[in-house]
Amino acid sequence: MSGALLEITRLNAGYGEMPVLRDVSIGIRPAEIVAMVGGNGAGKTTLLRALSRLIRSRGEMSFDGRSIAGATADEVFAIGLVQVPEGRQLFDQMSVEENLQMGAFQRRDKKAIKDDLERVYRLFPALAGRRRQLAGSMSGGEQQMCAMARALMARPRLMMIDEMSLGLAPVVVDLLLETMKRIRSQGVTVLLVEQDVHAALSIADRGYVMETGEIVREGTAEELKNDPEVQRVYLGEVTV
Repeated sequence: MSGALLEITRLNAGYGEMPVLRDVSIGIRPAEIVAMVGGNGAGKTTLLRALSRLIRSRGEMSFDGRSIAGATADEVFAIGLVQVPEGRQLFDQMSVEENLQMGAFQRRDKKAIKDDLERVYRLFPALAGRRRQLAGSMSGGEQQMCAMARALMARPRLMMIDEMSLGLAPVVVDLLLETMKRIRSQGVTVLLVEQDVHAALSIADRGYVMETGEIVREGTAEELKNDPEVQRVYLGEVTV
């Protein structure tokens, strides 16, 4: 893909002898929101783990024109490829602000870190009054905000968000989607991995549909929303 920030070609990955991803190829341009949608077990989380270098893979992966196929997890994090994991994975017995500071653990620019803390509090006002509160005592929506804010503290160029809407009320999901638009407006590219296809395509520029470890459809968000098979399988709509 011309001008891609992230490009992967014929990626294969799995766990031990069990293959999950088969010849997956995708591209993401700077400042895009790209949705990766599909049902539970489709391989979406495995894709993120491969991109984050948490599991081994075969195939080519490049980030800003540089191969990351042989990179470590620390190395891809350092160049700005940051994941918001499924289930948030906060440090429950640490405060909100301590969790946010963990996102900046590789940084040494103390003044900039302080400025970024205030920036994420402006993005997520609900967290500002809970700086000293234990992260594990917050609601699910607030914990998801904290997980996204923690990722932003790493100054990502590409933020990969895994199942953001899981277990959250629709009104909270809508709020997070609106915040994601603001994050993109600040120059952060987003890969949104979601089972909630309607939510993901409501905000994405483009999208991919994954089934059993393979990309089976791709296109603009509008093209996918209007695709009869996507409507039938994922959006609960019947076409005639």
